[in-house]
Amino acid sequence: MPNRLALESSPYLRQHAENPVDWFPWGAEAFAKAAAEQKPIFLSIGYSTCHWCHVMAHESFESEAIAKLLNDSFISVKLDREERPDVDRVYMSFVQAVTGHGGWPLSVWLTPDLKPFYGGTYFPPEDRQGRSGFPSILQAITKGWKEDRKTLISQGETVVETLKENKQSAQVSSGDLGITLAEKGSEAYQACFSQLYEGFDSAKGGFGGAPKFPRPSNLDFLFRCAAMQGIKSDVGSAAVKMAAPTLSHMARGGIHDHIGGGFHRYSVDGEWFVPHFEKMLYDQAQICVNALEAWQATGDARHVWLARDILDYVLRDLTDAKGGFYSAEDADSKLADNPSSHAEGAYYLWSQNEINTHLKTDAEFFSSVYTIEPNGNVPQASDHFNEFKGKNILRMTKPLSTAANEAGLSMEEASDLLVKSLEVLRGVRSNRPHPHKDDKVITAWNGLMISAFAKASQVIAAFDEVNSSAAKEYLSAATRAAEFIFNELFDHKKGVLYRSWRSKRAPAEGFAEDYAFLIQGLLDLYEASFDVKWLKWSVQLQAMMDALFYDSVGGIVWAVCCGVCCVAGGTCWDCGDG
Repeated sequence: MPNRLALESSPYLRQHAENPVDWFPWGAEAFAKAAAEQKPIFLSIGYSTCHWCHVMAHESFESEAIAKLLNDSFISVKLDREERPDVDRVYMSFVQAVTGHGGWPLSVWLTPDLKPFYGGTYFPPEDRQGRSGFPSILQAITKGWKEDRKTLISQGETVVETLKENKQSAQVSSGDLGITLAEKGSEAYQACFSQLYEGFDSAKGGFGGAPKFPRPSNLDFLFRCAAMQGIKSDVGSAAVKMAAPTLSHMARGGIHDHIGGGFHRYSVDGEWFVPHFEKMLYDQAQICVNALEAWQATGDARHVWLARDILDYVLRDLTDAKGGFYSAEDADSKLADNPSSHAEGAYYLWSQNEINTHLKTDAEFFSSVYTIEPNGNVPQASDHFNEFKGKNILRMTKPLSTAANEAGLSMEEASDLLVKSLEVLRGVRSNRPHPHKDDKVITAWNGLMISAFAKASQVIAAFDEVNSSAAKEYLSAATRAAEFIFNELFDHKKGVLYRSWRSKRAPAEGFAEDYAFLIQGLLDLYEASFDVKWLKWSVQLQAMMDALFYDSVGGIVWAVCCGVCCVAGGTCWDCGDG
């Protein structure tokens, strides 16, 4: 018998609709029941393409025994962090303060008035290596709630008070900034550049070690530095020499989907080799812009082709028929030879035998370029669950010119052979069980993608003046997405944006990031199309954003109001509003 989540539109919530847990969505019904029965709330936050959310769901939330513990003593609430980043931020701050780390699934226990008193992330289904399992924690909290509730609550309140004090001390008034804003900005600029310079991995690109994330905002900052200081200046040259090679290493690595296009979430190693196979829309948008700016800074045409690789993937796999862009694709998928089982990366991995079977005489050259090995190329240290044994992740460890020379091919012949081989493997892969697609449309992320398509239409038109079909296609994609948001996610009477859509508009109104990223996307679309309606709408949205989020006293823009005070009917412990 499905639970209440079957009525929700969120793909993440619907994934738990068949759980034996008596789930509630985040809202007044759950809070009223917790208050009436004086039970603590167990809040579980995640998103539909989250690998460890899947693991905890299979291990714990599908267990009848664990469901009984939850149903007997708790009011259990599920929340999609992509739909409600405000609530997620509130409770993530608490868990990070308590445990020193964060992540998803986020597991938090709350009083009936929504104040957190205990939390963590993933919990195993049994005690392991000195770590308490999920049932043990549930039993301990149940006992503490019955026998020593005051102590349990007071411990949480101590953390909350510390968080509030830290937040207040970090806030800066306009008077503190005064005429020193330029100096403070300059100091921040220099500190940021120095930190990136010192943390740069000159051998493999990127910043720091494993796990290694793309961090496109870092690359964006570096390209801004180069533009401001001049590419030939010391700072500009150093910035480009960090940003452009990072993109090149990423493009050659396993974090790049060489067959289908786009980028996975991050690599578990420091070499961009073994990825966490999830794909997020906001990564595609921002990395695409990085690639476009890398071409503008270096003139290296490979960066343009990388941008097109990303955009074509988004058009093919992440675009709704109405023009909006979907949120993500999962890391996990069903096994082709065992559809009842799932594994991370199953859709993307290849055996040497598969490569030989499908590419025939071209297999040897392809395998030399993409490092295909008979026994698989994934190190055991990066295969924690033994899911990649005997399999290969495509990555390029030698320049194509070297591989072509070794095979006695011209560069043109080698390039054509690889393109043909990738097309063959794309067709083969399309017949495998496809990873879950989170098909909700998020306003902020669509704003980022509109920017990417709009900028690409201009850059690619300049790159290839003769063949402008791709530029026109990308401008059309940006325009259709903007029209989608205008029609589906904008309340024309109230003048406000909404956060997300899936078959219909979800009830949460937009946050500051939704306004900011969409406004930027509309400005970029105006610059690419010169259609003044996008400029007019951006001005209208900016006025609404100022009205909703601008603090005229402090001189800052608030990212979100968490909404906890509204649903709890009191003063929020985090934002202080009532």
